[in-house]
Amino acid sequence: MKHYNQLQKELAAQEEKYLRILSQKTELEYQLSAKNEEAAYLGKQENDIRALHQSVRKLKHDMKNHLMVIASYLNSKDYEAAKTYTSQILDKLNTMHSYIETGNSLLNHILNDKLEFARSCGIAIKAEIENIAFTGMRSIDFSALLTNLLDNAIEASKDEPDGELLLHIYKERGYDAISIKNKIGKSVLKENPELHSTKEDKKQHGIGISQIKEIAAAYDGIYDFYEKEGYFCSSVFIPQ
Repeated sequence: MKHYNQLQKELAAQEEKYLRILSQKTELEYQLSAKNEEAAYLGKQENDIRALHQSVRKLKHDMKNHLMVIASYLNSKDYEAAKTYTSQILDKLNTMHSYIETGNSLLNHILNDKLEFARSCGIAIKAEIENIAFTGMRSIDFSALLTNLLDNAIEASKDEPDGELLLHIYKERGYDAISIKNKIGKSVLKENPELHSTKEDKKQHGIGISQIKEIAAAYDGIYDFYEKEGYFCSSVFIPQ
């Protein structure tokens, strides 16, 4: 019996050791996946910055020619042509947007990718972003949280004639906060208080709001969806 009990203890110890090693393996695999994901984001970020610098260099090169054309119109007193040409240059400049640099490569990637898409849809963007690392969150959760918040706001803004999106990332009383507002023509909560998806494929498109709530709850955070002064507002607060 003594020998049997000893074997049981050794077996229990081996099982404990196995579970500990398995846990370590899982954590290392997650860290490796996170590093690979970060490397991919950094590569994309480098390409984006390089493309921006190339556009700026081309603009500087072209600007001298543009000014010469405008001067020519002014010298010939063709003010209407000068005005039209200047407007065309301004329109071209408005399509160029500076790269957002926050110090957080994942945040950089998501913001630049999503906001560039929003602009391509004709949505006006106003952003105020503090340098916040969201270190208390796993990268995969932070990515899902911010992506869903932005996707919801962009999708809603695409249907508005004067689409506008206001983004604020900041610190507030011990919380890392994300606030996104999108202009609405009529109340969303009045027609859809539970915020169910209005897409035909509800199973696919209805996951956004529930995922935001689940991620916030997993980190003991706070979320709120409300309307104010013609905007639908989404806010999430994650403890620092």
